[in-house]
Amino acid sequence: MATTGLQVMGLLLSLIGWAGGALVCATPWWRVSAFVGDELVVSEVLWEGLWMTCLSQWGKVQCKVYDSGLALSAFAQLCRALTVLSLLLCLLALPLAVVGLKCTRCLGSQQEAKDRLVKAAAILFVISAVVFILPVSSTAYVVVRDFYDPSVAPPLKRELGPAIYLGWVMALLMLVGGAVMYVGSSSSGATPTVSSFGKGNPQPATTEDKPDKAYV
Repeated sequence: MATTGLQVMGLLLSLIGWAGGALVCATPWWRVSAFVGDELVVSEVLWEGLWMTCLSQWGKVQCKVYDSGLALSAFAQLCRALTVLSLLLCLLALPLAVVGLKCTRCLGSQQEAKDRLVKAAAILFVISAVVFILPVSSTAYVVVRDFYDPSVAPPLKRELGPAIYLGWVMALLMLVGGAVMYVGSSSSGATPTVSSFGKGNPQPATTEDKPDKAYV
């Protein structure tokens, strides 16, 4: 039967991953300026994200949202779409998981239907983790590739920002949370019925079933 503890723990892990994923999506900490060789400037740091850029200069930070989303590259637009899609899938999975938890009474005693809802929510969380990790890993690959590419000018080189590492952690939490929820909602088998119990364990004959002794 469904295990309440595993279901709740999986839901909590998935919620933490979802909240952290929303933070990763909104922050401009995906890429940070890397100054190589003679281009070392410690007083100015440029941060780039999916929605804005921030310039840190002598302790002062100025952020600016991108003027046009359509003016961005196709890769940046794809990363935006995938992260938003992942967060929306988590948002869809949340009510399914809450309704299907064994500790809730939304569907009464229909435990089989509740288990199916939690399994569906768990699958959505796992899909969300896979969708979320794609733009994070792709961005990391592009940053590392451009950093070691000699044809890229040093002022244009970037390094991995903290949002990349945090994104991997949040995707892992969503993945593990969905898997734990699914395991907690799997059935361990049907309980024995009265008829099967009767067949396997025949009742002993009572005194009423015994034939009466004949007296002479």
